[in-house]
Amino acid sequence: MFDSSSFKSLAQAAGDTLRRGLDQHVRLAVTGLSQAGKTAFITSLTDQLLHGSPSHLPFFPVVAEGRYQGAREMPQPHPLVPRFRYRDNLAQLTAESPAWAPSTDGISELRLHLRYLPDSGLRGFFKEPVTLVLDIVDYPGEWLLDLAMLELDYGQWSAQQQVLLSQEPRKVLAGSWCLDARAYGEGGVLDEARAEALAQDYAALLTRLRQELGLYYLQPGRFLLPGALKGAPVLAFFPWQGEPDATNPCYQALAKVFEQYKQEVVKRFYKEHFASMDRQVVLIDTLAALNHSRAAFLDLQLALTEILRSFQYGRSNLLQRLFSPRIDRVLFAATQADRLTPEQRPALTSLLEELIRPALEPIRYAGIEVGVETLAAVCTTLAGHSSLEGELLPCLKGRLADGRQVTLFPGDLPASLPGSDFWQRQGFAFPAFAPPLGLGSPLKHLRMDKALAFLLGDKMT
Repeated sequence: MFDSSSFKSLAQAAGDTLRRGLDQHVRLAVTGLSQAGKTAFITSLTDQLLHGSPSHLPFFPVVAEGRYQGAREMPQPHPLVPRFRYRDNLAQLTAESPAWAPSTDGISELRLHLRYLPDSGLRGFFKEPVTLVLDIVDYPGEWLLDLAMLELDYGQWSAQQQVLLSQEPRKVLAGSWCLDARAYGEGGVLDEARAEALAQDYAALLTRLRQELGLYYLQPGRFLLPGALKGAPVLAFFPWQGEPDATNPCYQALAKVFEQYKQEVVKRFYKEHFASMDRQVVLIDTLAALNHSRAAFLDLQLALTEILRSFQYGRSNLLQRLFSPRIDRVLFAATQADRLTPEQRPALTSLLEELIRPALEPIRYAGIEVGVETLAAVCTTLAGHSSLEGELLPCLKGRLADGRQVTLFPGDLPASLPGSDFWQRQGFAFPAFAPPLGLGSPLKHLRMDKALAFLLGDKMT
């Protein structure tokens, strides 16, 4: 016998399936590594849709044409997934002392109903309002790094990590840990406590590589953001140092945990949350990578290429939408474009295109529509000009992370990645800005309407 909650769940699932078949349901994956701006992006996206103001969204056709009737937050459809805290995040941004909301440390979802008047097809003929169901899924981008591990066994993954750890810039920080791990393996005596300590030290090493060197391709991603798995035995492994030895008890134990991690953590996470995605936006903090080094930029390029290889791409027809959905449209967006003057933003687009070029080949081959945009989910600066020795120079005015109000020229941005010697001579220093004082809702943004047009425009005609 079914109770009322079971019937309600079944009805919800049936309704979602029907809307997917009628192309009235979109699941949007918001992808991006730590500090790429996922939380700010989803908060701003939600805020713009709930207000639907033509003055704020002039390049979102359904709004500009007066066909948009509004949006409404709906109950979270998945009882085991936390709700994305849009209103809490908005309250922090618009407070008397505004602050950025905490970064993503787990998965969350938000469902919106978007009501509009169609202008084409049978629905447009009858001029009846239509509701598009939009599910936005937020999650730590670091977890996506582990999807590539599904194609590897423990020996293959360890060999891959050994190569990375033996090369600069990782080598200088990883040397001591590699010696300790090699000594443990060569000892050949299984010691669970020692293995667990080495796994914790490896997690600490990954954190240092991210914080001190600005690197991105760091596996396992759950070691950086373990969430509810913190301290769990399934995280007690690390890459083998030395030649693989299937007869070594230490190797056997680590390989076993590695397979458990793939099956119980990575594969389950993928099946439960990402196999059904329809659209994807990939947020990239290109300026943060440039601030660190050329090596950080190239490491970000590697991480993005590996992440995107693991997604299912392909055009969706009716049957695929019902039973085997595929991502059919991907937007790559360079975030925090307001840290540059308007004159510098075309160069940011060029750099973004260079960064994602290796990832684009398999996506475009599958016939996927790809968009490239530079945006700011929440504008933190005002652009203008300042006189210096009789010359007008473009500048930005904003509030730095320490609260100081400044007017500055952030520097020139090249349209392509400079050589290594550039960082030895000069490098980049694009400052981070805090949310401006007196920020209101709808949030001031840069090109969020263009992002909405690419991601949802074809669904709201």
